Amino acid sequence: MSELAELSFTVSGYVARPTAQVYEAVADPQQLSEYFTTGGARGRLESNTEVTWDFADFPGAFPVQVVEADPHSKIVIRWAAEHAVTGADTTVTFEFEPVDDDSRTLVTITESAFAASGDGAKSAFGNCMGWTGMLAALKVWVEHGINLREGFYR
Repeated sequence: MSELAELSFTVSGYVARPTAQVYEAVADPQQLSEYFTTGGARGRLESNTEVTWDFADFPGAFPVQVVEADPHSKIVIRWAAEHAVTGADTTVTFEFEPVDDDSRTLVTITESAFAASGDGAKSAFGNCMGWTGMLAALKVWVEHGINLREGFYR
């Protein structure tokens, strides 16, 4: 049995809308700002760009490196995280899979490269909670136009 080198996690959920619509709700900074980056998102998630995400409930803007953006299919970003294995960045992959003739979308989010330590686990668990919340907020926003995050963390 090999030694654990890094920690990662995956969360997923279904959104009752076509893949293109769900992908746009993540890639488009105006939509993302409505339910997730409540302090504002600046820049569209496109391959080889840097955007900024700001959270009103966690002060401070965060630079986000967009590694890959494959419309309606996948977005890969890198961003700073405490207790990451490689420097200070983790990799987050969003996958969008059409379900039921594209009437629904399975959204899967994986974040990897946390240190295999107690501090790394604490950071990974915290981010896992955040991405689970993001998925729930995405679903409620896209399906019903409600900002689920407002007042959730403060």
